[in-house]
Amino acid sequence: MWPILRMVIQRLGLGLLTLFVVSVIIFSSVEFLPGDLAQEILGQAATPETVAAFRKELGLDRPPVERYFTWLGNVAQGDFGKSLANNREISELIGQRLLNTLFLAGFAATIAVPLAITLGVLAALYRNTLFDRMINVFTLTSISFPEFFVAYILILFFAVNWGLFPSISNIGPETSFWDKVYRTMLPAITLTLVVVAHMMRMTRAAIINLLASPYIEMARLKGIKPGRVIVKHALPNALAPIINVVAINLAYLVVGVVVVEVVFVYPGLGQLLVDSVSKRDITVVQASSLVFAATYILLNLTADVLSILTNPRLLHPR
Repeated sequence: MWPILRMVIQRLGLGLLTLFVVSVIIFSSVEFLPGDLAQEILGQAATPETVAAFRKELGLDRPPVERYFTWLGNVAQGDFGKSLANNREISELIGQRLLNTLFLAGFAATIAVPLAITLGVLAALYRNTLFDRMINVFTLTSISFPEFFVAYILILFFAVNWGLFPSISNIGPETSFWDKVYRTMLPAITLTLVVVAHMMRMTRAAIINLLASPYIEMARLKGIKPGRVIVKHALPNALAPIINVVAINLAYLVVGVVVVEVVFVYPGLGQLLVDSVSKRDITVVQASSLVFAATYILLNLTADVLSILTNPRLLHPR
């Protein structure tokens, strides 16, 4: 138990260090943007005195290092500040948007993970057959297209031509669960088509790699059916790489939804980030980017821990 706990603490410390470095990059990137933020917000007609007073109100007259540590200290206490566009609390703006993004990512994962594992197992079971080749061609084709292209193709057929699903995924707090599922079907399918190929191919590769193991050969010699050999013997031992790739793709589902949310006008954190960039709402941009980074780091940490729990030999690499 102690080696696993020590490993978790080490991974958590590394994740916090990574998040600190990312926060520096986020703050510095915004700091290096051209132009004067106060002048951009007030407009060209503002007098120098008004701009100077507004810069002081925003704290822009202080050194960047001092502003960074003040911002970081407030974030550590859960205070992201206020939006420059509407003066609302950023935590209030992000809260519901983050829940919407997590709902979309969770919905897509509910479809993608079982589908990818099933296709991977079947592709390994019927390796080098027509079924295997067709699955590989289809998944590689879907992952080769950019997300916005897949999204617009789905909108063309399922929304415009057939009218099965709405082209705009407009949801709110009052929307019922099944209504949310219906309205987010197209963005969820888009994300599924993007991530299922990677998970399927990793599942297939992990199982095929284990099929050459001696205990698998022994199971075959005993006359056990091929499907049972894969499901009962190969799949449990392939869980470590499969869990790792699933967790990494779940991280992508959360942080990679920006393009999909913009295409479907989905009220998630990605759409908020794009809107804030267009409005030059720097505080919201910083907070949204940091939330995305923290989510990605946390899910990668989860992938590492689950991989080691399913394969304790990774605790003692040789």
